[in-house]
Amino acid sequence: MNQEQAHFIAICSDSVGETADAVVRATLRQFELPNTEIKRMMNVRSEDELSAIMEEVAGRGGFVAYTLVQPELREVIREEAVRLNVRAVDIMGPMMQAFIDTFNDTPKRTPGLLHRLDEDYFRRVEAVEFAVNNDEGKDVGAILKADLVLLGVSRASKTPLSIFLAHKGLKVMNYPVVPELTPPTQLKEISAGKIIGLTIDPTHLVKIRSERLKSMGLPDDAPYASLERVQDELKYAQTLFASLGCPVIDVTDKAIEETAGLIMKQL
Repeated sequence: MNQEQAHFIAICSDSVGETADAVVRATLRQFELPNTEIKRMMNVRSEDELSAIMEEVAGRGGFVAYTLVQPELREVIREEAVRLNVRAVDIMGPMMQAFIDTFNDTPKRTPGLLHRLDEDYFRRVEAVEFAVNNDEGKDVGAILKADLVLLGVSRASKTPLSIFLAHKGLKVMNYPVVPELTPPTQLKEISAGKIIGLTIDPTHLVKIRSERLKSMGLPDDAPYASLERVQDELKYAQTLFASLGCPVIDVTDKAIEETAGLIMKQL
């Protein structure tokens, strides 16, 4: 394959394709393929649409990952895969078949059930709004309303974790730990089980902060990214976590999903 040609992966779904997209991106992290294009084709409902998608995939030398609940469309994509010699990965089919074989039940075969506007959907939307409105401790009063409070120094993954957990339906507030900033008294008014402290390896954090400064057009040797400052902040954070009696999770080299999984186990 030409080095300048992108590795092409098509996501084909009769709904929004979020499930297949998540699986593909999680797998992609295990490979060094920087020049990769993931194209999501949503709400695919006809054989003609499928044929056009498969022709494009074949022409670009990629493969397709699909979530199709209609048996007819699943059969079409399998036939097209054979005809065009394109690898097609069925994300949902084997799981559905396991349910059928094990529980002797019949699937509804209705696209988009995962994303229907039910009570869980609105709960997640509310949680995301809560996380955004209370990022970096914008309203300390929200600590008493939160399902979870994340504490950590700057660039310890507080914000992305808050948003990820919000998509699970948790109202998450994150608050920055800074030696010069007195922690809000509300932290003492809630259960330690609702607080998670985030820590990180100092040298790793220095690299992250230096890159952040570069991206902002600032000198990367500012005190914010110095090892001494980082060590002082982390030491102060550990003292605060100990005083609160809260669990502490090391986020060094962990994906957001992995850290979120550890947090969910603590709750």
